[in-house]
Amino acid sequence: MEINKILFVVTSHDELGNTGKKTGLWIEEFAAPYYKFHDMGKQIVIASPKGGQAPIDPKSDLPENRTPATIRYYNDKETQDKLSNTVMLNSVSEKDFDTIFYPGGHGPMWDLANDKDSAKLIESFYQNGKIVTLVCHAPVALKEVKTPEGEYLIKGKRVAAFTNTEEEAAQLTTVVPFLLEDMLKERGANFQKGEDWKPFVTREDHLITGQNPASSVLAVDTLLDYAERM
Repeated sequence: MEINKILFVVTSHDELGNTGKKTGLWIEEFAAPYYKFHDMGKQIVIASPKGGQAPIDPKSDLPENRTPATIRYYNDKETQDKLSNTVMLNSVSEKDFDTIFYPGGHGPMWDLANDKDSAKLIESFYQNGKIVTLVCHAPVALKEVKTPEGEYLIKGKRVAAFTNTEEEAAQLTTVVPFLLEDMLKERGANFQKGEDWKPFVTREDHLITGQNPASSVLAVDTLLDYAERM
């Protein structure tokens, strides 16, 4: 399968529960995959529920969380402008893209978890045999995604995501609306995990999920490798 046009879906949510702190997109999970695709000459559109500026979690730009990709992003005005002018999620169609990619951050726990436009998009991509990839907290967007038969899409499928132990280490178990690992298991997912904070990705058919920020590039590599064999 040829992958040329890629839809990135990012959060519009910037409030970290009731803490008074900010959250949003974890910039590494956007930047590393974005540049991997960009440097291969792929066409990328970025969408979000509200359109416009995608909020970035300020923690993701702390010195200890910086990577070559995030440093490149903060020196790249063109890409910053794209992330400041995301298109509305309800304005995009699966028919115009070859694959869909969801970077994480805590923001999706509040908006993409229950976003109907997002759920419909994932259903459309998946049912049309296109690869769906979600990293870290972004698999929360699978919460209300269903099959044509009305079952949860993830029921019985291997899924990875930010784990309960990683959420505990981040000291946010009482801040997030629910624990992502628990929700995915409740929906019937065959939850898979590797070592905390280490790259871990799993694939079931054309659904690819990554566990944490360290998994973002591995998720892209898994997507590209699988697309070549499709």
